[in-house]
Amino acid sequence: MIDEVAPARPMPLDDAETYLAAPDDVVDPRLEGAVAQAMPAAERTPTGAQPPVVNPLPGSGDAAQTQQEAKQRKAKRRPGQPQDNSLGENPDALDDTPAEEVQPIRVIGRVAARARADERRQFQRRMSIADARVGVSTSLSNLEAEVTADLADSQMLKDAFVRLSDDQKRFRLYGGQFKTPFLQRSLESSWDLPLQTRGLVEDYITDAHQMGGRRMGLMGEVRLKHIWGLKVSAGFFQGGIDEAGARLKEDAAARVSLRPFNFKPLTVGVSTYVSEAMGLARKHAVAADAELKVAGFVFTGEAISGRLPMGPFTAQMLLAQYLIHIGDEWAIQPVAGVESLQLRGDVVRGDGHALVGGFNVLLGTRFRAQFQTERALRPGDEFPGLQHSIELGARF
Repeated sequence: MIDEVAPARPMPLDDAETYLAAPDDVVDPRLEGAVAQAMPAAERTPTGAQPPVVNPLPGSGDAAQTQQEAKQRKAKRRPGQPQDNSLGENPDALDDTPAEEVQPIRVIGRVAARARADERRQFQRRMSIADARVGVSTSLSNLEAEVTADLADSQMLKDAFVRLSDDQKRFRLYGGQFKTPFLQRSLESSWDLPLQTRGLVEDYITDAHQMGGRRMGLMGEVRLKHIWGLKVSAGFFQGGIDEAGARLKEDAAARVSLRPFNFKPLTVGVSTYVSEAMGLARKHAVAADAELKVAGFVFTGEAISGRLPMGPFTAQMLLAQYLIHIGDEWAIQPVAGVESLQLRGDVVRGDGHALVGGFNVLLGTRFRAQFQTERALRPGDEFPGLQHSIELGARF
């Protein structure tokens, strides 16, 4: 028996005209809905959803990314920017370096040759090796260490310390031999400092009267970048040596620095040093410093007041520098500075002063040539004198 098939209903005339008039790429909403109902629930695409994003083929964007990273690294290594990997010279260098660029083991090296002509010695030329520094340092997650020696110095050992820190590098503990937190001029890296020496004030306070400099000691440090870049350092250090050659009691030093109102171009600080802090404290000093960076200029100033065995003293230091880039690798750095020292003791009274000017030629961050002229009246001199000097230095 054959079932009767119901005749197909003819399409209404209006629908037929609409269907025939529609373009080929337009799908009838009724058909689209029917197909969507027939598909499994997991394969349905919500109406209006964007098509899935297809990742590019592996390696397609590596070249552009590599070039961008190379440009960023190149910009960071431009002349005149602090890039010292030595923790003893720049304790914050690793904090400001991207983590992927920090090497677990670093070999440090630096050499400089100097020629001088001094009016007080009838402008006789003297040539010397001003710096011949070698060292090695290591960096782990919570531990850093460094050993550095200067083969051109009578006291060869410069830095030999261990530094412990938390994961965020906010709290640190130093142990060993390193720079005491006193005088901004002393804490400046000798490579980043645009002068060949640290000047007569630093020489008189640190070398002649043994306040500051590198000492054996134990120091704690707090660095909070989110609170105006606050940094606090304080510690106890091995005392100096008296006239008889005996070791004195321990000294104390501390320093606080910050950027007021998070104004990055300006950094201000206060530091202090007390000799024989647990005993007589015959020598002590307080210093206030400021650094301003604006429009390529860098201005630094420091005022010091204290007391020495012969009586009270004051000192001032000012330094100005400007960086002129010539391409990506070369730069010229004019520099000018002035400093003065006043002794106001009952027995010993006197003044000292120095005016220095010149310019440096920088090639990247690895080579520099310094040309300077200084007119100074140093403690012990009867008359001021001129000194011309040239220094060539390189580091690796």
